[in-house]
Amino acid sequence: MSEPNRNRGPLRPDEDVLLIDRKSREYLRKLQPGKSIHLRSGNLAMDEIIGLPDCSRVENSGGESFLVVRPTYAGLIPHLPRKAQVIYPKDVGLILTWGDIFPGARVLEVGTGPGAMTIAVLRAIGPTGHLYSYELREDFATMARGNVARFFGDAPQWSLKLADISDGIEETELDRMIIDLPEPWRVLPDAWKAIAPGGVLVAYVPTVLQVKHFVDRARAEGFAVVEAMENLLRHWHVEGQSVRPEHRMVAHTGFVITSRRLADRGSDGER
Repeated sequence: MSEPNRNRGPLRPDEDVLLIDRKSREYLRKLQPGKSIHLRSGNLAMDEIIGLPDCSRVENSGGESFLVVRPTYAGLIPHLPRKAQVIYPKDVGLILTWGDIFPGARVLEVGTGPGAMTIAVLRAIGPTGHLYSYELREDFATMARGNVARFFGDAPQWSLKLADISDGIEETELDRMIIDLPEPWRVLPDAWKAIAPGGVLVAYVPTVLQVKHFVDRARAEGFAVVEAMENLLRHWHVEGQSVRPEHRMVAHTGFVITSRRLADRGSDGER
């Protein structure tokens, strides 16, 4: 089933939905025919939800109301099954936009984790692009495969390799590359060879020291137009006459660094 069709029409058997209670608490559940789940004060029969329009209201056996919706990407990620930290949706937005991930692009991803970034890139490149993912840990690769299959669907435009990126990159003429590693600067020499001139390299790191080291090395290894940024997200509470910032916000999660691959390593005007 193609990705667009997964998000249209009535709720279908075996798809995942979010059930949202009156206090905005969210519960990710799979619509398994013939099954029921206990949620809050009572039970919910899945057969009573299957076939409803998206964003319908249902009640459990205890009379408690829930809104049932297909999760958006941002709504899904906090509930994504994982063994490692995911890149937050707010940072994924920066990576997709500032990294200029476009339909039809050939993209290499270094480090899949649970597959959150993988799903976002697959959605962005569409069926005509191709995503190559390198993952060192077999358990992470297995989880990424499962999450992509469950929450994205068939992905013939995705190649997942259980390999150490430090052993080299097989692909060439890549349009974009995304690195999510503790020491992303180690990949720079091979990245310069693999990315086409003008291609965008994106690194995601948590600390300022990593930013400094990566930026210096990127400029020395043939990359220019280097930009480092972070994104702070603050939700607002709007209810009746109460309009105020939420008491908690998603502040620093990581730094996004973008750069362009020079046509010639010796032509960097920034150095």
